[in-house]
Amino acid sequence: MATLLAGKPVVERLARNLAPRVERLKAADIVPTLAIVRMGERPDDLSYERTAMKRAESLGIAVRSVALDEFTPQSVVEAAMHDITHDAGVHGCLLFRPLPSFVSESRVCELLVPEKDIDGITLASLGSVFTDGRTGFPPCTAAACIEILDHYSVPLVGKHVVVVGRSLVVGKPVSMMLLRRNASVTICHSRTEHLEEICREADIVICATGRARAFDAEFFSPGQTVLDVGINFDTHGRLCGDVDFDKVEPLVGAITPVPGGIGTVTTSMTMAHTVEAAERAQAERSE
Repeated sequence: MATLLAGKPVVERLARNLAPRVERLKAADIVPTLAIVRMGERPDDLSYERTAMKRAESLGIAVRSVALDEFTPQSVVEAAMHDITHDAGVHGCLLFRPLPSFVSESRVCELLVPEKDIDGITLASLGSVFTDGRTGFPPCTAAACIEILDHYSVPLVGKHVVVVGRSLVVGKPVSMMLLRRNASVTICHSRTEHLEEICREADIVICATGRARAFDAEFFSPGQTVLDVGINFDTHGRLCGDVDFDKVEPLVGAITPVPGGIGTVTTSMTMAHTVEAAERAQAERSE
């Protein structure tokens, strides 16, 4: 039976770390504030927004919800992002994506200053991930992967990590973050030849393709650590990951569950980045 890399202990540790930092900010009349920008009412967006607001409230972080109609024109969406960028009372912004096809997502993202980009959506923030810089923040899901590995003391130095997925939300940024920690990283995707063999040779496998239960026991070897980033629904409407948990869990050494794994830590990383953004803003004002 594999060790379960549950998100709850990580979330609880992060909360203990954030609590005194939030109190210090409030003592200086600064309330860490997160703006959530949503277009339309997709069920997954609404669910995540409720979760984020509940987590923020538990930590003393304020949330400003900017709910836009799904047919909101480009100019109005841009105006909302402009307001957030220039509002000194907002420290971080979470933009629910993808945006509708008639809205230029790249233009909207670039209206956000990197200092408030707590989810790595601007070119400046992503550039920092690839250049080991400190501008902005990495995407929260990629950061959650590293946080879980650190919490459970999974060795990274010199280890072979296979990342299956090449998105700018998870695959590419987490690969760069792992390289920074001296892991040896192989980036794969759905069209990689001999993918099963490559995954079996790894010490750590991170699955982030968004395909429900696409990775069965054929992809894994005994003793591996597996991070399942996927959040999908199977044909019966049940929440599941990219990994076929029931088939893989008896084989590997450690694995994250879905739900209760990467996703819940991602929410806490959103809050951690918001608090850090508020601390950075305070430090800049005091210089």
